[in-house]
Formats: sequence, structure tokens, C-alpha cells
Amino acid sequence: MSLQPLPAARRLTWLRWSCTTAMGLSLWCAGAALAFDVQGHRGARALAPENTLHGFQRALAIGVSTLELDVVLSAEGVPIVSHDTTANPDITRDPSGRWLQTRGQPFHTLTLAQIAEFDIGRVNPSSRYARDFPQQEAADGERIPTLAAVFDLAKRLRADHVRFNIELKRNPERPQESPEPEAFVRAVLEVLRGHGMASRANLQSFDWSLLRIAQRQAPELPLAFLSAQRPRFSTLSTGLWTAGLREADFKDAPALLAAAGARLWSPNFNDIDRKLIERAREEGLRVIPWTVNEVPDMERLIDWGVDGIITDHPDRLRAVMLQRGMALPPTVTGQAN
Repeated sequence: MSLQPLPAARRLTWLRWSCTTAMGLSLWCAGAALAFDVQGHRGARALAPENTLHGFQRALAIGVSTLELDVVLSAEGVPIVSHDTTANPDITRDPSGRWLQTRGQPFHTLTLAQIAEFDIGRVNPSSRYARDFPQQEAADGERIPTLAAVFDLAKRLRADHVRFNIELKRNPERPQESPEPEAFVRAVLEVLRGHGMASRANLQSFDWSLLRIAQRQAPELPLAFLSAQRPRFSTLSTGLWTAGLREADFKDAPALLAAAGARLWSPNFNDIDRKLIERAREEGLRVIPWTVNEVPDMERLIDWGVDGIITDHPDRLRAVMLQRGMALPPTVTGQAN
């Protein structure tokens, strides 16, 4: 098997073949999705508060093809945008302006009014988070938005090209922190359809049982199967995260993904190499790794032929692409009034 990166013409041919043969992927492949996918992780987390309207607007101004974001539900069953199932003390202040000391109650037990009291406009300066993202500029007063508010922002800014990669947050090791899975998926789909965004979105999750539910409730919707094989977070070995499937029962991770019905795989970028990407191609998988922030890693992954990159630094990724003569997604600079 050749270990050379896929030539541009061969890669485009493969994408066109995928778009015409895989159910659901035809929507994903519409328009700009044929190009390299620049995904702003939680907006532009290295530069602006994560999963906020301010952060998403910053990512659009930099120029991304996809906004990557996370959703949970409120007590009313409304999808809200949060990476965590409970408020994260590293980024959350209470109504008095004090940093939270504990994570507290799960969001699905809090009303929208209670959730709106949290200020997530800056990082706690004493946290590791602050050390990891020293360039992040604060936006005091930012609140946890609803998924509907993110769609409204994109419409007001006329960001008609942008797609939405929506992660369903559920930890099967702590199921009590999340709503009932069927209701969770249904609530997100209702917002997607109600705002006319179903053709511009995909769902992703580490918990593949949620993706299995989505396959039943919305078979036309593209899905991204997240995975991690890290010492402190590994999702492919026990079956708990993968709807009962285990990597040990298959040839390798791509074979496991194919058996799960995946067409798009989003692994931790440290878990893959060129040979594994070639194997993913053999199984009919597109590959968009997370979360890639350093330029040498971006360059290496592009050389290996990945289909896109999820990054906290879309500015860096665009610079790498510009240097290589790759097409860039448009920037959006309007006011969201």
C-alpha cells in the first residue's frame, strides 16, 4: 500500500464518489464541503470565550467553513451550547461575579433562567485553561446561548456558507448528568428543522448510542463518529461509548467505524498516522481529526490527506492553507444587530 499523500485530483475524485454513493453524505458534500473543512472548535477557543455568540462571531470573522459546538439540554428540554454537562468552574462566574467553586447541578436540571445567570465571558486566571490559552480575549457578560440563538446569529450575519458540527454531549459513565437519550436527540433535531438548518449540519458524539438514535430519527442527517484512544480517555475498547462494539473484535479502528455505519470519523489527531488514514479510505471513511492547534501538526495531517481539521486556532490553519495555495472559506465581518 502506498504511503504517499493523496494527490489533489485523486482526493477530489474520491470525495465526488462518496457524495454520490453514500446516503446522507450527499448533503454533507454540498457546496463548500467539497473543499478542505476548516472547523472552528467551540468557535475559536484559543482567541475568544468558547461556545459563546462572541466566539462564534470571531470564528466567522477569521473565516471558517464549519462552526464546531457542543449541546446539552436545559430543564425545559431546550438545546443550549455547552461543552460540559454541568457548569465548568474554569470559565463560569455566578451572578455576583465570583468564580464557581464546584460544577454543581447538571444543566438538564436547571431552567433557562437559571442558566442565563452564568457569565462565561472569560477564563479563570488561576486555571490551567488560562495557561493553555493565553491569547484568549475576554468578553465579559457573555451567556450560555441556545442552539437556536447560534443559528439566528449566522442568519443575521448572512453566513450562508457556514455549516454546523454539533456535538451531543453525554457521558455514558455518568448518565445521570444528561437527559433521556431519545428526547435529547429529538430536541436537537426539532431545532435544526425548525430553523431550516438540517441541510447545513451534522451531529457528532463520543457516545455512539446517540448517533444510533439519530440514524433512526433522521437517516438523512450526516453523522461524525468521535473517538479517543488516550491514556486518560479511551472510547473504543469497552463498548460503553461505542454502542456495544469493541475494537478488539475488528481488524482495526476503521473497521470498527465501518461496522457502526460511520461515513465520517473524527479521531483525536494523536491517534492516527498516514497508514491508518489509508485504512480509513479503504473503509469509505472521511477523516477530520480534533483538536489540532500547532502548525507542524496541521501541515503533517494535510500531507496525510485528511478532509479537514478541527482547531482552536482557525487563524493558524488558514495561514498554513494560504501558504500551500489551498482554497479558503470566506470571512464574515458584518454586525449581528
